[in-house]
Amino acid sequence: MRDHVEGAGLDSATPDALARSGRRALDWVLARAGDRSVALDLLAADALVTLALLAQAESAPERLDDFATGVLRDVSLRA
Repeated sequence: MRDHVEGAGLDSATPDALARSGRRALDWVLARAGDRSVALDLLAADALVTLALLAQAESAPERLDDFATGVLRDVSLRA
């Protein structure tokens, strides 16, 4: 997971930065062969999106629904 977060900048613990890292990890997975070799990267993508949602819930719970909808929309458009 660290590999996907590195280079994200100083704000790497913000909801948006974690979601971007999760999307980059998912993009990496989707660009590779669909075999077991991408399993850890797929888990990292899932963990990063989960952490993004948690960070959003902790920082601004009133915006969680909109944030989650945006993350889902972005992932759906890329898949």
